[in-house]
Amino acid sequence: MQSMTEDLQAQVLGLPAEDRARMLELLIASLEPKTAAQQAWTELALKRREDVRAGRTQVVPGDEALARVRASLG
Repeated sequence: MQSMTEDLQAQVLGLPAEDRARMLELLIASLEPKTAAQQAWTELALKRREDVRAGRTQVVPGDEALARVRASLG
């Protein structure tokens, strides 16, 4: 007989990738201490992710972003 944990694991692994990723985020967040600063950063990251997914924000590859910053400083 399978344990509740094994049953849950099988169910989670059967989910689509996006749902598994969200589950992972929730599990990791549950292990981290909750300070006001951490909560603020988490909320900002989630808002930015939603902006990207909704097409309100355009992503730029890291090396291109660094090049833009260096050009603006020089």
